[in-house]
Amino acid sequence: MPENVLGAFLRARREATAPTTAGISPGGRRRTPGLRRAELADLAGISVEYLTRLERGRDRHPSVPVLRALADALRLSPEEHAHLHRLAKSSDMACARTSSPATPPPPVAPVRPTLLALLDQLEPAPALVLDARTTVLAHTAGFRELVASTGLLDDPRPNLVRYLFTDPRARLTYPDWPVVADARVAALRASADLGDQDTAALVGDLAATVGAEFAERYAASAGLPSATGTERWRIGGHEITMAYERLSLPGTGQSLLVYLPGPAAVEREDHPAA
Repeated sequence: MPENVLGAFLRARREATAPTTAGISPGGRRRTPGLRRAELADLAGISVEYLTRLERGRDRHPSVPVLRALADALRLSPEEHAHLHRLAKSSDMACARTSSPATPPPPVAPVRPTLLALLDQLEPAPALVLDARTTVLAHTAGFRELVASTGLLDDPRPNLVRYLFTDPRARLTYPDWPVVADARVAALRASADLGDQDTAALVGDLAATVGAEFAERYAASAGLPSATGTERWRIGGHEITMAYERLSLPGTGQSLLVYLPGPAAVEREDHPAA
């Protein structure tokens, strides 16, 4: 896990927040399209020096009011606000671990029988259970049928992020590949930042095998993936738009992802350019 997860999150989110979103005129040239440190510090009512210490990891113990002020200034959602507090707590725990023996990670929770029964009830909808590393633990027959031609399930232990960055077919499957990649990487970083060692190992492996394309996207990740939305897929020469809902399963590190035809979904012929 990176040593300064709180500071890295604050900086990435600051650089991803457009000044106009925070009610600031963007005037003049900027090194980053996001907020300057001085602007965020002013919005949060803290000094630039203190914000710099937080971002650089020299101070890892912000008070609850400071975290709340930063969350408000950065326009964080309630889920992201809670994640900010968890990162602050995780930073404290990381500091404590440097002076104590390492403890083994908890065992991976199996997919509950009731959840497997729920997947059966969801047929023929495409649905799957993911762990914190976006590894597919279980899925419906409807999901297998949907992705049969994409290669997503070719791996004995398929992983959504690994597929996106290492299988050339992924860029054909997802017309909006950069958007999907950002969402998947955000999920991965949220898990790694909170201390999941297996996720951190996957991040290191992808940074080494994929290189800058993954590493830079990971470093710039500045939020949590949306729990609901739509995705465009290209299946069998056709494009389909599907709505999705992602439900976290407390106490397991797992989530249930269900796809349904989007409210404005249309299926159309895919005419490749000549």
